[in-house]
Parts: sequence; structure tokens; C-alpha cells
Amino acid sequence: MPVSLMRQTLAGLRMLLVMTVLVGVLFPAAVWGLGRVGLSDQADGSLVRRDGAVVGSSLIGQDWKGPQWFHGRPSASDYAGDTSGGTNLGADDPALRQEVTDRRTTVGPGVTAPDALTASGSGLDPHITPAYAQQQVRRVAAARHLDPDVVEKVVREHTQGRTLGYLGMPRVNVLEVNLALAGLAGD
Repeated sequence: MPVSLMRQTLAGLRMLLVMTVLVGVLFPAAVWGLGRVGLSDQADGSLVRRDGAVVGSSLIGQDWKGPQWFHGRPSASDYAGDTSGGTNLGADDPALRQEVTDRRTTVGPGVTAPDALTASGSGLDPHITPAYAQQQVRRVAAARHLDPDVVEKVVREHTQGRTLGYLGMPRVNVLEVNLALAGLAGD
């Protein structure tokens, strides 16, 4: 092997080793360290605790059963984080139409918010629109024996506006609203 080819090969291998250490070890360690120091809550998954126990994440939806709870968006993956994703069904697919029809029957009459009937792209959205929350107020209030105005106030208190004033849409975190209602009732 000529000397220049050997030098180039060794230089390439040295660069491979240096980049492996930089990108494969030092950079991930720096990101992990920054997460631990300045953003530990987010680095841990934005876990929500109640009485010292983890009850969920503010970033991942849950399947709430029963009329006393606000319900989140339907999930194409049953809220399983390891298999998150929507469906690949097109708008004119009979299977999607049947899913929407079934969901319309499940949520009951008068619920027309699109997020009540359609799953999100990830299948894990923790938020619903204020419109869908409003359409659930009477059911939740009746099941909890609360004045609807009290439930509406809780929804308003947990409605988040657009991020930075212009990104996204107003939204309600279902876990936070349900925990606030549970706190009112002492659940």
C-alpha cells in the first residue's frame, strides 16, 4: 500500500473515531446534562403527580372512562406510546366513516366537535379544543352533582391560549381539568 493511501486511511479512521466520540458520546451527554440541570421536569416526561404518585404525563393523553370525566380525543393506538400513530385511512374510506359513525354514537347527541370524532396524527394528544370541552360540561356537571358554572370555570382556568400568541390553537389539557375536578370533589 503506498504511503499516501496509508496516511489517508489512518486520517479517515482517526476522524471516524473523533466524530464517534463527539457525536455518539459527548453530544448526548451534554444534552442529557442540560436536561437534568435546567429542564428536569421536561426531561422526565412532564410527569404529573398527585399525592406523590405519578398519575400521568401532561404530554400524553389517557383514556378516561365514565361520565364524571372529560374525555380526550379518540386514539388510533389506544394511547400506547410505543405504538403511537394515526391511521392511514383516507377521508372517503368506508372504515374511517364507520369509525366516525361509531364514535358519534359513543359520545352522544349534540357533540359536534371534530376532535370528539377523529383521532389525532399521533393518537396521543392530551388536549381537546375548548369547543369539545364545552360540549362535555353538562354531562360532567350532572355526573359530579356540580353546577355547570363551576365546571365551566375549571375548564376556563385550564384553557391554554396559542403558544407565543400565534402558534397552534387554544386547547384544554384533559388530565389537568380532570385532576382539578377530582380535587374539588375530594376524589
